[in-house]
Amino acid sequence: MYKGGLVMSSKETWLKISGICGIITPIVAFTCILLAIASYPQFSWTGNALSDLGVVEGITAVLFNFGLIIGGILALVFASGLFVFLRNKMLGGIGASIFLLAALALMAIGIFPENVKPTHYYASVAFFVLFLISILVIGATFLLTVKVKMGLFTFLAAAVAAVVWIIRWTTPFVSGVAIPETLFAASASMWSIVLGFKMLKEASHSNK
Repeated sequence: MYKGGLVMSSKETWLKISGICGIITPIVAFTCILLAIASYPQFSWTGNALSDLGVVEGITAVLFNFGLIIGGILALVFASGLFVFLRNKMLGGIGASIFLLAALALMAIGIFPENVKPTHYYASVAFFVLFLISILVIGATFLLTVKVKMGLFTFLAAAVAAVVWIIRWTTPFVSGVAIPETLFAASASMWSIVLGFKMLKEASHSNK
């Protein structure tokens, strides 16, 4: 009995840690990105990509790249908690595994800045594509496990993230990609924060 209780307590603790990481990942990443933008007055929302900040000499590059690397590490912890939260369902496990790869790609964007070609480009594309695929799979898992509200919210986040890029590539409204990148990240961040709180709530209820 003690052994079972210990295993359950361990899962609940990890679910809490992962949930917290899901909440703070976008906060850390966005804070560093905004500080990097503030440190580089020449940055243009319409003419630049966010990754341009990663090759500016001095504190700008440090803030930007550090933010993505730390954000990726936190996202890895968040991803590991998804395996528990999705109750080891096969489809959920696939979604969590793809999300884990997306987290690694996020780290790679910071580790290999824009001037490391073509690695940076591949890492950037991998992050956007893998993240979108992962939340589509996770959204389907929520619906199959009768978590309808969370499933619909996840699909909404995926739709916003996809539409942003569809509009950018079919009807270019700016020369740079900083705006669509930020809108994509904002959608992903809202999803991560909401799911992080859901994980914390479930872990707390399991303790009762």
